[in-house]
Amino acid sequence: MIEPSRDDFETPEEMDRFLELKARAHGTNVNEDTLLATDYLNHFNEVVMVFEMLADMPELLEEAKQWQPKPYQEHFRDSTIADKELAIEAYDFVPAKYKVPFEKNIVQINRLLLTSIERLEHDINNGDMDLVRANASALSQTIQRLLDMASANIHGSETTMAQAEIDAIIGA
Repeated sequence: MIEPSRDDFETPEEMDRFLELKARAHGTNVNEDTLLATDYLNHFNEVVMVFEMLADMPELLEEAKQWQPKPYQEHFRDSTIADKELAIEAYDFVPAKYKVPFEKNIVQINRLLLTSIERLEHDINNGDMDLVRANASALSQTIQRLLDMASANIHGSETTMAQAEIDAIIGA
């Protein structure tokens, strides 16, 4: 269990609110230390799974193209999970040491997914399914690394991946 410090909050009231939400999060899908929920990552996992099928089923490109970034709280407003209201409420009280790297990872994931969709569409339109397969695999692996970092943030890590590292991996 990670204990917060007063330095994590601007006011004593914010810390009190965090502690109240932490208690409510115990035994739910919301991490009681970070107040983040892994269910948000499902928004990204679905399109990554589509990438992996594109070489064999290029018609799924239309499904991938419909994917759009969705803010954390909006994802939960549209969700059916039992703890959605807690996830929405708690997000405003996520300590910055988790929220900042989490949001940086999410920005990178969103950017990479949108770029990947364009790249894979180009490959499909050129009819090179071997290239589609290779690029889909490489892009999925990079996105998965970022998703793993976001998951680690949800569970208490402060890790991010540098943009230069992402660019090097995808050859940008």
